[in-house]
Amino acid sequence: MRFDIITLFPELFAPLLSNGITRRAFEAGLVEVHFWNPRDHAEGNYRRVDDRSFGGGPGMVMMAEPLFKCVTAIRADRQDEIRAPLVLFSPIGCVLNHSAVETWSQSAGAVLLCGRYEGVDQRFIDQYVDQQISLGDFVLSGGEIAAMALLDAVARLQPGVLNDAGSHQLDSFNPALDGLLDSPHYTRPEDWHGRKVPAELMSGHHAHIERWRREQSLRLTALHRPDLLVQARLLGHLSPQDETFLTQERFNSELTNPGTDSKKL
Repeated sequence: MRFDIITLFPELFAPLLSNGITRRAFEAGLVEVHFWNPRDHAEGNYRRVDDRSFGGGPGMVMMAEPLFKCVTAIRADRQDEIRAPLVLFSPIGCVLNHSAVETWSQSAGAVLLCGRYEGVDQRFIDQYVDQQISLGDFVLSGGEIAAMALLDAVARLQPGVLNDAGSHQLDSFNPALDGLLDSPHYTRPEDWHGRKVPAELMSGHHAHIERWRREQSLRLTALHRPDLLVQARLLGHLSPQDETFLTQERFNSELTNPGTDSKKL
């Protein structure tokens, strides 16, 4: 797959592409990344890509013409049989989630537009942008961080990138966990500052371990993301055993008073 990134700051992506386990996807060409700077397609001595907003107000707006010329160059270079979508990262976009990442991970890629300043001339958006994506209800100084989040999430799902090919299947939000949060994880030592690894994980009984992990997943989801639990129930992903656990009186008391059994380091 190939992602073409339209950005005024391509240097921001260097650490992502050369560090961490996902670098395997980029180095092996499983995920191709190409950078395009709108300034290379701007006119004048200053290669201007932004201007003041009509109607007044603070900040500058990215101009339509340099972006149009940039996208035209990208289309000519890609020569896709099926035109890759042009994606803009913006507050009005659909929030990126696991399902969307899985879809992108199986796609041929996209052209990602990283906006800056107060945004992009609306006429360019109306004419050329196919999809808008948001990371959440907050504003970033530019779309580069959002683009990196998408690239990292997509790269780690490519075959051969992770050491354990099936490890991502037990990530939070994954269908293998029915869209719930992952359970807690522990490693050596078995006793750390008086806090011991749960006995169930030390039992060696695989069925008991799997049930403990399921219950912890249910517990964490109910405490921190009850909306995911509602969705799992609507889809019929909760077993009678799951429902029994969720309705236990002791567990309900924890939901009413979350954190009563917690300790601070």
